[in-house]
Amino acid sequence: MTFQHPSPPPYPHPGSQGPFGLGAPTGPGQPGRDSRRWLKYGAVALVSLFIGVGIGNSGSAADTGKKTAGAKAAPRPTVTAPRTPQAAAAEPAPTVTRTVTAKPKKPKKTKAPGPATSFSGEGEYLVGDDIAAGTYKTSGPESEFGCYWERAKDASGEFGSIIANNNLNGPGRVTLNRGEYFKTNRCEEWKKVG
Repeated sequence: MTFQHPSPPPYPHPGSQGPFGLGAPTGPGQPGRDSRRWLKYGAVALVSLFIGVGIGNSGSAADTGKKTAGAKAAPRPTVTAPRTPQAAAAEPAPTVTRTVTAKPKKPKKTKAPGPATSFSGEGEYLVGDDIAAGTYKTSGPESEFGCYWERAKDASGEFGSIIANNNLNGPGRVTLNRGEYFKTNRCEEWKKVG
């Protein structure tokens, strides 16, 4: 047994209005039911939209009312600008100078300067003042003429003041005592070795 749906009643004239004011069906099938279904879902959607908008506006309107009421109750600050005389000439502000006294840094502990422990191979030196007492060494003459050194009792330059002297053609050593004078010519640098 087969069940068949009854077909909708035919419309009386072509171009006449069907149910809900829609035009007459033009194609096969049951267009009347599709139109009714569309209208039913459209109406439900439209009602839902209105309800949602109403709920949304009622919450924000209540909040806005509270905010507005709170804003009206609070006092508003007033701003007043001081009046300045327009004709008065602007005077420069006084300059304030601070005097700051800097504390000197503590000097680093340095070795007290004393007599040199190395010196040039050309000159005359007082042992104990200019150069330290001790044994000195040179690598030899500065040129082919040789290296001359002399120990003396004083700076007179007299032959009798000479304690010891020598002409070097290579490296040499000499021991100097405090209070003596040491004269050197054409020698390389002298360095203390003992």
